Formats: sequence, C-alpha cells, structure tokens
Amino acid sequence: MIEKLAKLEKVLDVYEAHLACTSNQFLAGDFFSLVDLSHLPFTHYLVNVAKRGSVITSRKHVNCWWQNISFRSSWNKVLSFHDK
Repeated sequence: MIEKLAKLEKVLDVYEAHLACTSNQFLAGDFFSLVDLSHLPFTHYLVNVAKRGSVITSRKHVNCWWQNISFRSSWNKVLSFHDK
C-alpha cells in the first residue's frame, strides 16, 4: 500500500507542476474534459472513503483543481444516485 501511495504522490507532483505553470484550471486545458472526468471516481474514493485526502490537499494547485471538478453539479448528481 505504501509503495502504491508513493507512486501516486509522484504522479500528483507532476500534476501540481503542470497546473502551476499554466493558467489552465483543468488538466488538458481551460475546459473540463474527459481527462478531468476520468479522475472523479477514484479521487472521490481516495479522499472520502480511503481517507487519504492529504495527498490532494497538500498540493495547492491539485487541490484547487480537485475542488473545481468535485463540486460540479453534474458530479454531485451522480453521487446522489449512489446514496439512494
């Protein structure tokens, strides 16, 4: 588990650097895309179920990106179906 978390942190460091050096709010540009969408389920699990949110919140730009995509009304609608 620790090895996999270390690998994830390396990837998130790359995301942090990418998001920090561009003016884009999203991973593939200045628009929400399939790239961002594909991160929602696993990152939601990581933050809310596995309680490993610190790997996201400890990175300023990754955290901002996560807040931006995870509070989208469409994603919250999907989550509401899961709670039923």
